[in-house]
Amino acid sequence: MKLFNYCFIILLALNLQAKEIINVDELIEYALKNAPDLQITRKQYEAATQRKEQAFGYFLPKIDLQASAGEIASSDIPTNPDTMKQASFLLGKLSVRQLIYDFGKTGSTYDNLKYQEESFNMSNLQTLSDKIREVKNAYYMTLKAMALITVAEENLKLNEAQLYRAKRYFTAGIRTKIDISDATVNVIQAKIGLKKVKYQLKSAYENLNKVIGVKEIDSQYRLVAQKLQLDTIFETLSPYQYDLQHSVAYAFEHRYSIKSLISQLKSSQEQSRTAKSEYYPSLYLNADYTKQKENNDLKSVIPQDQWQASFNLNWNLYKGGSSAANIQKSIIQQSISEAKLNFLKLQIKQGVADAFIKLNESKDTVELAQALLQAAKEKFIQAQKRYENDLSDYIELQQARQSYIDSKSSLVIDYYDYYDSLAKMYNVIGM
Repeated sequence: MKLFNYCFIILLALNLQAKEIINVDELIEYALKNAPDLQITRKQYEAATQRKEQAFGYFLPKIDLQASAGEIASSDIPTNPDTMKQASFLLGKLSVRQLIYDFGKTGSTYDNLKYQEESFNMSNLQTLSDKIREVKNAYYMTLKAMALITVAEENLKLNEAQLYRAKRYFTAGIRTKIDISDATVNVIQAKIGLKKVKYQLKSAYENLNKVIGVKEIDSQYRLVAQKLQLDTIFETLSPYQYDLQHSVAYAFEHRYSIKSLISQLKSSQEQSRTAKSEYYPSLYLNADYTKQKENNDLKSVIPQDQWQASFNLNWNLYKGGSSAANIQKSIIQQSISEAKLNFLKLQIKQGVADAFIKLNESKDTVELAQALLQAAKEKFIQAQKRYENDLSDYIELQQARQSYIDSKSSLVIDYYDYYDSLAKMYNVIGM
């Protein structure tokens, strides 16, 4: 499922309390809604959006309203020049200031913040993509632990059955007591192995809880274990449809981290334009309207209504060399952004190649592990028959049984490692 589909289902509420989870999509949905680390990049993007909206206000008129009330005194009044006249007054003033043209300074500032917003948006989407990859990894590691428990339980049953047979053979005088001792040791070792994988499952659940954002100490959900047909498991593997060259090209086109740096590069270019525009003037339209009211003879000397409108030119002619330094700084930042983008493409190319190699290695390993399991199983069956017919000793039987269990565990591990590699492959190409 594509990332944007996950972003859509994030709007749906998901309760994991006492819930059986049958696929990874439910965990991804929960993680996109609840994982705390996703909230950080989401808020950074929202803050960038507000900075862009703030910059857009520079295109619009600035309107100020001023009101005041107080006392005023004045002399040299024509009607009575020798007397200080005092009066109460009310004053209201409305001012409008509108930018007309500033040689792209405001436009470049707005575009700079717009590209910063795009960069944060791409970073946010990349974080979501990485979170999906992280959830899948934790999910497969948990399923792997569950499958290994099944293998460990089978190992314990086989060893317990062998202990039972060893006791019967000893009672019948067919085998010596050392076989009972060996079988007892193997049963204990099998129990230890089962305990270990059960604790591994608990650890895997805790890692999954952290990844998806479950804050409760005891998780109330449970993953449904997959029923694996190990004898034919290679044929069930989901294929990867691209070759290496197509994978790299797809990554260059779709990786959000590349899109984020491209937006940063555009932002740096706009910063350079903003710095260069400092050499040019800014043209504004100003308009003021003032209304004043007094309560005595001051009306004759203070106008009651005033207005003015004017075009104003603001031009800084010298700032101590800071404009030139600002231009050089922006040019350097642009070069840094270009270098970062080129280096990121090299890193992504290597990452795609490594993931592609690992995926094919995992696929081949599953195929060989399946063949190894079939061979180990046949050898174990033959060793059992040889032991029952007194054609071999207990050591040969124990080695054959252990080889069978080890190959089964390896196939389980390789199977889930393949799907983890497949998830990483899709992540590195931006799918």
